[in-house]
Amino acid sequence: MLVDLFGLDEPYQKVGKYKGEEVELYLKELDGYITFTLSSERNNFECCAQKAKAPLARITINVKKEKILQVLSSIIRSKNNIFGLTKLLKYVIPGKARIKGSYIAAIKLVRCLMIGKHEVYKQTT
Repeated sequence: MLVDLFGLDEPYQKVGKYKGEEVELYLKELDGYITFTLSSERNNFECCAQKAKAPLARITINVKKEKILQVLSSIIRSKNNIFGLTKLLKYVIPGKARIKGSYIAAIKLVRCLMIGKHEVYKQTT
């Protein structure tokens, strides 16, 4: 829902040849799946809570149940730039997140989810 409300159009325009491909997010601790279909338009970006039929990539999140929301929120609130992607290495390096299949498709999905550049996240001091 946050991506629908505050998502940025730029990463969707860069989906390119991966348009229409499925990327699966597997939450190991919940044994649950979220399937995202990549789209070149934010308005057409959809997900469903089921296992993908033919995923191009699978992102496995392996953290305790109480940390899942924190990890997903961290991904969503990150800025869509190289520094935002490097911040996510804290999940990849220790094995809390793994990618199987196309790394590029997985990164394109993650970039579509990153809405940290939106003005709602700018701090006012």
